[in-house]
Amino acid sequence: MRIDVLGAVRALRDDGSPIDLGGPRHREVLARLVAAEGRMVTTDTLVDDLWTDPPARAVGALRTFVAALRRALEPDRPPRDPPRVIITEGPGYALRLPREDVDVHRFQDTLARARRGPGTVPGPDAMPGLGAVAHPDTATAPDTLADLSAALKDWRGPAYADVTGAAWAQRERTRLEELRLEGVELRARLLLDSGEGAGLVAELGAHVAEQPWREPAWGLLARALYRAGRQADALATLRRARAMLVDQLGLDPGAELRRLETDILNGAAPLEGARTGWSGPGVRLGPRTTVDLARTLALAGGDALVHSRRDRLAAVQAAERTGDLLLTARIIGAYDVPAVWSRADDPEQSRAVVAAAERTLTALGPDGPADLSARLLATVAVESRSADLSTAELGRGQQAAQQAEALARVLADPALLVFALNGVFLQSFTRPGLAAVRDGIGAEILDLAARHELPNFGVLGRLVRLQSASALGDLDAAASHAEAANRLAATTEAPLVPVLTGWFRARATAARSTEPGGPTAATAAAHYRAAENALQRAGMPGLHRGLFALALLGLRLLHDRPAPTDPHLDWGPYRAWARPLVLLAQDRVEEARTALAAVPDPARDHMQEAMWCLTARAAVRLGEPGIAARAGAFLRGARAEHAGAASGMLTLGPVARYLAEAEACAGAG
Repeated sequence: MRIDVLGAVRALRDDGSPIDLGGPRHREVLARLVAAEGRMVTTDTLVDDLWTDPPARAVGALRTFVAALRRALEPDRPPRDPPRVIITEGPGYALRLPREDVDVHRFQDTLARARRGPGTVPGPDAMPGLGAVAHPDTATAPDTLADLSAALKDWRGPAYADVTGAAWAQRERTRLEELRLEGVELRARLLLDSGEGAGLVAELGAHVAEQPWREPAWGLLARALYRAGRQADALATLRRARAMLVDQLGLDPGAELRRLETDILNGAAPLEGARTGWSGPGVRLGPRTTVDLARTLALAGGDALVHSRRDRLAAVQAAERTGDLLLTARIIGAYDVPAVWSRADDPEQSRAVVAAAERTLTALGPDGPADLSARLLATVAVESRSADLSTAELGRGQQAAQQAEALARVLADPALLVFALNGVFLQSFTRPGLAAVRDGIGAEILDLAARHELPNFGVLGRLVRLQSASALGDLDAAASHAEAANRLAATTEAPLVPVLTGWFRARATAARSTEPGGPTAATAAAHYRAAENALQRAGMPGLHRGLFALALLGLRLLHDRPAPTDPHLDWGPYRAWARPLVLLAQDRVEEARTALAAVPDPARDHMQEAMWCLTARAAVRLGEPGIAARAGAFLRGARAEHAGAASGMLTLGPVARYLAEAEACAGAG
C-alpha cells in the first residue's frame, strides 16, 4: 500500500488499484497525519484543523473517521488486533508507514539526498565549467539523479489539492511547492554539472516564465542555452534577468549571475555549480528563497515551525558546502526570527547552527564585513539558549550578545540592532531577579520596532515586557502588553502570539484565584488546560514540555495544597525540582529527602526563580536548613518578583514568601 498527497489525496494497493478512503473529511484526516511525518497529532489539534467552528460531537465524528480509515487501509486486520497503519498514541493518532510508501516523504528524502550528493570537477578535455565532466571519484551517482527525476514525476498537482480551506494544508502547500521548485532546479544543475543538460532549454524556459523571481533559475537557463551552442541567447537571457530584477524589484543581480555572464562572454570560466559547489536554489538571499520562506513559516507555528527549522539548517549546510563565506554568512544571519523563550525547541539543531556561525566568523576574521559579523554574533547569542548550555557555552553566548549589540549600535542599523537585542534578552538570565533589566531591553526593542516599522520585533518587545511585568506582579501592565501583542499579531499573521497570551490570561486567573471573590482554583485550572491544548500544536517543545504540570503545581502552592500526583503529568525539564514535593504529597518522606539531596542548581532560564522556590519549599518541609540557606541565597535578588511569572505563563506566588520560609528554616538550623 502507498499513500499519495502530491496532488489529490489517495491511497493505492500494491497492485495499483485505488482504496476507497471515504468522504472529504476522511481524506483530510489522513492527509493531516501524513503532514505530521509520523509524529502524534492530538485529538484536539485534529478537531481544530478539521473544523473552524467544531460541532458539539466533533471528537466522536473524528473517531468515526479514523475507524473508517482503519477499515479501508487494513481490511484484513482481525477485529481484536491493534491497528498498524493509523495507531492510537497518547492523546492522539499517528500514521505508521515506511517513508518510501508516502510520496511526499519519499520526495523530501530524495531531495535531501540530492542536496548532500557529491559534486563534479571539470574534465581534462572540457572548457572549465562550461563543459564539466564527472570525475570517477566525485561524480553525482546516476541513481541520485534518476531518483530525483522520478520523485518530481510523482507530482500530480498542488500538494493536498483536494484539502481546501484548511490553514494547515495551505501552509504545507506553500512549503512543498518551494521544495518542488528547488528540486526542479537542483535536477537541472546536476545534469548541467555532469556535462549534459542541452535538452533542458524548453523545460527551464517554462520554469523561468512561471517563476521569474527565482534568480538561480535564470542562471540555469543560461547555462543550458550555452550548452546547446546558443551563446547569444544565453547572454540575452542573463540581460533579461538583470532588467527584470532592476526594473521591477530594484535589485542588482547576484554575484553568481554576474560571474556567469562574464564566463560566457569569455568562453573560458567555470560554471557556477562546478566552481563553487553551488548546492541548488534556496541558499541564495533574494525573492522566494528557502531561508526567506523558512523565516515566514516560523511565525505560523505548528508543523510549519518544525519544517522551517529543518529547512533553515539545510540551507545553512548547503551554503557552507559552496565555500562562499559571504554567502554562508548571509544565509546564517538571515533567519532573524524573534525568539522569546530561553530553552531551545531542538538543542542539537541550535548547536549545529551555532557551530556553523562560529566557523564562518573565524573564517571571515576581524576584517570581515561588520554587518555580517554582527548578524553571525547575534545568531550565536539567540541560538545559545541558556537552559541548554554548558558553562563555557553560556559564557560564549553572553559574549556574542554583547559584541553583536556593540557592532549594531556602531552601524546604526535598526533591524540589526533589534536582532542583536533579542540575543541580549535571551542571555539576560544570568541570575534570578533581573526582570527589570529585561523590561528595559523589551522597551528598546519596542521603540525601535515602532519607529522603523519592524512589526515582528514589535510583537517580541510586547511579549518581553509582558513577561517582565508579570514577574514584577504588575498584572495590569502585563495585560496591556498582551492586548497590544495580539493586535500586532493580527496584522503580521502570527498565530503563535494568541497562544502565548492565552497562557498569560490563565496565569492572571490563577493569581486572582487567591483573592476574595476571585475565580475558583478549578476555574484557573480549566484556563491552564485550555492554554495547554492550544500550545500542544504550536511546534514549540522547548516551551511546551512540563509547562502544564508546573502550572498546576504552582496553582496548588498558591492555595497551600499538596503537589499533584497524577502519574500521567509530563514534568519535562522540571521533574527533578518537582519530584521532592510530589513524593511528599504521597507521604514518601525519605524518598523525598533523597530526591532533594540530588536536585541540581536550576538552569539559568525563565524558570530559575520557580525552581529555587520549589527547592526552598521542599527543604523547609523536610527540615533541611543547609539546602534552604542555599536556595535563599539565590532568591534574595528576586525578592520583589513572582516565582515562575517571568515566563508570563504561570506563577507560584511571590518569591518573598518562599524566601522568608527558607531564611527561617536556615536560621533555625
